[in-house]
Order: sequence, then C-alpha cells, then structure tokens
Amino acid sequence: MHCKKMIVAAILLAMLPVGRAAANAEAPATLVEAAPQEAVSAPAAAPAAPLASNDCSRNFFSRLGAAYREDAQPADPNASAPARRGMDSPFSSPPFPSAEWQLGGVDYPIGVPNENSQYPVEKALSCTKLGHWMQDNRIELYGWINPSANISSSSHTNYPLSYATRPNRVEFDQFLFRIERLPDTVQTDHIDWGFHFDDLYGYDYHYTTMKGVTSDQLLNNPKSNSALNGKIYGNDPMIAYVDLYIPWVAQGMVITAGRYLSLPDIEAQFSPNNYLLTHSILYTVDAYTNMGVITTTKLNDQWTLQLGVHGGDDSAIWDDTSRLSAQACVRWVSKSNNDMLYPCVESYNHSRQTYNNLQEFVLTWGHRFSPKVHMLTEAYRIYVRDQALATDPSQSHAPTGVPGYPLGEAPNFPLGHNPAFGIVNYLNIELDPSNMLSIRNEFYNDEQGQRTGFATRYSSHTVGMTHWASPDLEIRPELRYEHAYDFPAYDAGRKNHQTTALIDAILHY
Repeated sequence: MHCKKMIVAAILLAMLPVGRAAANAEAPATLVEAAPQEAVSAPAAAPAAPLASNDCSRNFFSRLGAAYREDAQPADPNASAPARRGMDSPFSSPPFPSAEWQLGGVDYPIGVPNENSQYPVEKALSCTKLGHWMQDNRIELYGWINPSANISSSSHTNYPLSYATRPNRVEFDQFLFRIERLPDTVQTDHIDWGFHFDDLYGYDYHYTTMKGVTSDQLLNNPKSNSALNGKIYGNDPMIAYVDLYIPWVAQGMVITAGRYLSLPDIEAQFSPNNYLLTHSILYTVDAYTNMGVITTTKLNDQWTLQLGVHGGDDSAIWDDTSRLSAQACVRWVSKSNNDMLYPCVESYNHSRQTYNNLQEFVLTWGHRFSPKVHMLTEAYRIYVRDQALATDPSQSHAPTGVPGYPLGEAPNFPLGHNPAFGIVNYLNIELDPSNMLSIRNEFYNDEQGQRTGFATRYSSHTVGMTHWASPDLEIRPELRYEHAYDFPAYDAGRKNHQTTALIDAILHY
C-alpha cells in the first residue's frame, strides 16, 4: 500500500506542471455587445505572467508546480559556468549521468564546483524560513522516485540480474531522500566542511543493505517463494558521512568519515548515476558500501590519491562480522582529458570470510573519443578466504550449482581462496542534448560459485537509452541478453540464458 501511494504521488507530481500550465492558459473569448470605435482601437491588456516558483504570494504546491514547468523550458545557452580549479569537464550532463571522470568516496573531484541542479522542492521552499536557512548555509534537499517494469524469458527469478530481480512485473525500485552540504573545494583560502545523508526505500534495499544497519529486514525475514530473501520493500539509510576539506595539503585534501559508496565501480547504487537501468554481473556481486575513514588528495590536475581504512565490505564497524580493512586508490587523467586510469585496492585484510569480507582489486580505464563518445572498461579480481568456515547463519557453506552435480547438491566450498574475475565495457554515445545510448558487454567467471551461487562463466550484452524528457524526468528503455556457459544459472538453475526487456522512469524532486 505504501508503494502504491508513492507511485500515485509521483504521477501527481509529474502532472503538476501540466495542470498549472493549463490553468494559466488564456480563457476563451465570450460574445459581448459591440463597443464604441475608440474602445475597439485601444490596445489589448497584456496576458498575465505565468506563476513563478519564487512567487511567495502562492502556496508551496503552486510554487512546486511552477518549478517543474520552469525546468521544462529550454536552458539559457548564455548562462555562465561556475568557476572550477582544474581541467574542464570531459562530458555533458545531461545526457550523461555525470560530467566528470569517476572518483569514488567524494561527491565531486577536488576543484570541481557543485554541479547539482536546483530541483523543484528546493525552489518551492525558497520562500520559507527553512528555505532561507538552507540557502544561507548551502544545504540542499532533493531526491527521486524510480519505478520500473520488466518482461523476462524467466518466470521464477531474473537473478543474477540485480535490482530488477522479480520477473515480469512492475517494481518500485527507489524512493530516495537526500540532504547534503558540499564543501567548496574550488577555493583555497579556508577550511570547509560538508555532510551527506541518503535514505533509500524500495526493492533495491535487498542489494544495498549493510549488516548491522537495519539489515534485519533482509536477513531475518525468510521468503522461500520469493526471488530474494527478506521483506519485499525495505528502508536503508545508505549514505551518512561528514567531510572536512583542507586546501593546504598538496592541492587540496578531503577527509571523509562515515558510510560511503565503495570506490572504484563505473556503476553506482543510485539510479540517476548509471548509464543503464540494469547492472552488470560484475557490479552485482562486489562491494556496495564501506564504513570508515578515507582521504582524497589532489596532487595536481592529473593525479589524485586515496587512502583509507574501513570495517570490511557491507559490514558496520560495530557488527561482529566487521574486519579492519585497508583501502588505496590512485586516479590519473591525461593532460588531453581523453584518458583516465583508476587502479584501486578496494578492500584488503587477509581475514576469513564473514558476511561479505571481500579482498578486491580493481582497475578502470576510461577513454574519450570525442566530447560525445566515450568508453569505460572495468576489470577486477576478487576473492574471499575460507568461505567454508563462515559461521554467520546468513551465509551458505556450498554453492547452489556446480558442473557435475545436481542442482543444490554441490559440495562445500574448498578451503583457501574462492576467486572470481570479471571485465565489463561501456560504450556511451550522446545522440543529442536530451538523449544518450549506452552499449555494455561483459564477461564474468565465478570459478567456484561463491559470488553468484553458480560455478560458471557468464556473458551479458545490453543496449539501453536514456531520454531526458525534462531536467527532472528521465525515461530509460533497455534490452539485455545473458548466458551461463557451464551450468544453467538462470531462472533459479533452470536455464542457461535469459532475455529481458525493461523500462524505468526517474522523477527528480
């Protein structure tokens, strides 16, 4: 019921600008008695100006509707770009999800200004005391609503296709609420601070949950007849960290403490941050969030260094599955701005497997053919140690499927390393300022089945489009084909392949 109400609310929000535009249309003329000649020649009264989002004589919802209508108008091509300290943005956003080369652990690379749009709720709040206080303190409040639908050749589960795991249905993926203050890393004359808090509700919590942070919704609610364990819809306070920016360390350092997204992936948990609706298998089974402290230091325009410690992948530092882990990454961008390399030790501790205690080594390469065409490639090696000795009740001691054994009758994992390897490539093309095309190809080898449950090699091939109907509304259709080579890993071990057609909408508020 909660989900249905949210979807209805999303539709109503989308309809607000339409209804307000209709209300502001000129009324039809009525027949009146002929006026004297001099009255006929008098100039007609100017039409009333449309309601503006900063018209404080109107109520909040009227201003909200006006904000959506204003955003639907063409952007000012002569608007000046904010100052930045470093090279220009390599891409345009929109239509791409980001204008910058990737860098995890921070909202923007050091020296890059706040590139967020002022979304409708913030505009509608501008007349209130809360809105004035937020503006005075550079605090932003926004988010999005994200439903999706899929048609699949599978009937029991789409896994290891993630997020859209339940086949042949409409799903409520994400309702995200964000409040943040971004430190100003363009200036170099004073220390600044920031914070970031995200709360996610929806089906996607199945993948984002951190053990020890509302994880009982997932781990203590078995669903034997469902595609995934846990409550169907849940809540996850996904991101909660504070930032301290120190401009005098090299060319600027940001210290981040709290729960933050794992660093190196092309993809992210949040729908608007992705080139495609679905995720690669590689992304599905690696780390999602860390809890710890990380420093991001800009050495110069080409080099950025990241060093940190955290409590292990997807485990809160107070949970007994947490293991102190090291993290180290470096990002290089060529002087031409056409290439980027981002090698990363995402997590290393040499401890036995607990909840999701990965040892993960990642390399991402980006290449820009032109401002409208670029490519991103990510490869990794991950492993866990001594999976068979795991004691957590949420962990399995044996894979679901292994070649040579009937489904569900595979032996326990062998002691030692349980490795997996993967590589994924994105080719991203700007068709016009409102449309982009993305083509993703992937190969994944889950050698012993520890990551996906099936000891098999996979490939997946996806093509999708993002259409920006307005700066506040994205529509993303997608077609995906995937294959398991050594064991029927699809539809809960019934098929070797799967074809899926999907579409979603992201309404920003």
